[in-house]
Amino acid sequence: MLKAVGHLGIVVKDINVSLKALSKIIEIQSAAIKEFSEKKMKCAVVELGGIALEFIQDSSEDGIMAQFIKEKGDGIHHFCLLTDNIEDDIEALKQRGIEMLDQKPRTGLRGKKIAFTKPSALNGITIELSEP
Repeated sequence: MLKAVGHLGIVVKDINVSLKALSKIIEIQSAAIKEFSEKKMKCAVVELGGIALEFIQDSSEDGIMAQFIKEKGDGIHHFCLLTDNIEDDIEALKQRGIEMLDQKPRTGLRGKKIAFTKPSALNGITIELSEP
């Protein structure tokens, strides 16, 4: 069952520059940047009032997030809904006509089972399902 918003996925060209800019807007401690060389990505999570801001930098030239940056620049790529049964929720969404990018869960950057809808699910906005 889908139960809460988990985070906003924000794709950025330069994660260090974006975190520095955010720290001028809200007083945050420096967020740890984790590098995922096998996925050619960097990620930093900033907790803010119960919802996380997940900053993602794609280090590749042709990855999904790199394409997003080329087309739209820095911006919100997706929002995440937490689920207590991701397999059932994927099937329920498919039965409702929602097209999924991931037909089965996979492991995300934070080590949790995740699955993404196609952007068409919400008029151009991608939704991520994730275990808590």
